[in-house]
Amino acid sequence: CFLLSLLLNVSFCFCGSILKWGQGQFPITQNVTVVEGAMANMTCRVDYNDNTSLQWSNPAQQTLFFGDKKALRDHRIELVRASWQELTIRIGDVSLSDEGQYTCSLFTMPVKTTKAFLTVLGVPGRPEITGFSKPAMEGDIVTLMCTTSGSKPAANIRWFRNDEEVQGKHVNATGKSFTVKSSLQFEVDRQDDGVAYTCSVEHVSLSSPYMTTEVLDVHYAPHLEITHSLIIPQEGQYFKLECVSIGNPIPEPVLWSKDGGELPDIERMIVEGTELTITMLNKTDNGTYRCEASNDLGTGSAEYILFVYDPNALGQHGPDHALIGGVVAVVVFITLCLIIVLGRYLARHKGTYLTHEAKGAEDAPDADTAIINAEGNHTSNHIANAHTCYFVSSI
Repeated sequence: CFLLSLLLNVSFCFCGSILKWGQGQFPITQNVTVVEGAMANMTCRVDYNDNTSLQWSNPAQQTLFFGDKKALRDHRIELVRASWQELTIRIGDVSLSDEGQYTCSLFTMPVKTTKAFLTVLGVPGRPEITGFSKPAMEGDIVTLMCTTSGSKPAANIRWFRNDEEVQGKHVNATGKSFTVKSSLQFEVDRQDDGVAYTCSVEHVSLSSPYMTTEVLDVHYAPHLEITHSLIIPQEGQYFKLECVSIGNPIPEPVLWSKDGGELPDIERMIVEGTELTITMLNKTDNGTYRCEASNDLGTGSAEYILFVYDPNALGQHGPDHALIGGVVAVVVFITLCLIIVLGRYLARHKGTYLTHEAKGAEDAPDADTAIINAEGNHTSNHIANAHTCYFVSSI
């Protein structure tokens, strides 16, 4: 019994070792992805090996390393580790042509092989924006073209107007790598002056997008506005007008005039750049003030009508708003009365002949006399209504 048990244990151990050894005969590899220009480590392992050599071959089936022996003369390929259980090699300065299926072989009988795919990512070049010649004129059609080359897979291009994304048209040209182009076409106006158009290139090989920005320079004719320092200009006050000019190139100089002629009182009216200052207002300053400025594309102008108020008439707090409100209320009330009277008149006038004949029939010898009597009564009613409205509005 003892011998039988011993033989059974030895048999089980031997069979287990055979199974483990058989399972470990197929080499183990992993696919590798690397950016162009970087280094790629290709590793092949076996769990159990009975002193059998491992070998790496490239996609062209050329042997790179057999064990620790280098077989291909390529200075970019070097040995990292070689043992009975592992063979690791390194490919430096990886190019797109290195991409493909590599083979690890275990020289048993028969030879067992495992494949590993090396993927090389082509890094896109920094984008360039073309198609814009400075400056552009308002109304021009501008086509911006963003180009990036060398990406694999194809890069993605996005356009931004300041911080807002806008849609462009994309074109891909392929080879071993991609040249990607995207165009953006639009009509420029003064709102585009100083706007930044950004081309952003996104790719799996980049940790952050590549960006290139073009700031537009748009020339346009002047646009002018006049601002003032007082809401209610009054006699004796200090008053300032400013001519705000927008244009590219900057419009200058700013010319001031009053009522179509020169400024009348140069002692009280001081012009400094875009500002016109009146040191002490009086009634003679009433009128239309005009500022004008030009650049290469045209001339712009703006006007301001000045009315100087008498502070005594305005009172302490300005115009009597209560008086104005009362006048408006009276006008509205009178209007409502007229509408009521007119409505009643139209309602009674409908079917005039029959109604009037009926009203005057009792006291008149004939129909014509009845109508005349009814008309007189109707007119009296309208006069009474009008007097009533006038009386109420007066109150």
